[in-house]
Amino acid sequence: MTLAVEQLNRRMLRARDAIDRAYAQPLDIRSLAAVAHVSETHFIRTFRATFGETPHRYLQRRRVERAMFLLRETERTITEICLDVGFNSLGTFSRTFSEIVGLSPTDYRARGTVINAPTCFTMSWMRPSSFGEAASKNGS
Repeated sequence: MTLAVEQLNRRMLRARDAIDRAYAQPLDIRSLAAVAHVSETHFIRTFRATFGETPHRYLQRRRVERAMFLLRETERTITEICLDVGFNSLGTFSRTFSEIVGLSPTDYRARGTVINAPTCFTMSWMRPSSFGEAASKNGS
């Protein structure tokens, strides 16, 4: 790996970390590209090549991942959770959640049980990318 590629990967990691820290806030490509010190177009293309998904999809998945936790662990309403994780519309939240997880937020909550396992195992098992991909591969 060349030094230039390594530096670009580090800048992409910084941008991804910025998304992870501020997932509930409005984020735009311009500010994320500035974190990575690249143009907006180059940022989107490089982020996808580096992490396998666009920055927007990564942000959606992070928000859904947090929503999954809140749905399992709290009694807060779905609307409250939707707004807390950064979605502005309940319809968009429900559609995105269903696309990623394979269940509606209501069905996920009804089905969800608290898992007695170390947090690292629970988080790995419950990651939305794995859960949604498995559901789509099984034709669900």
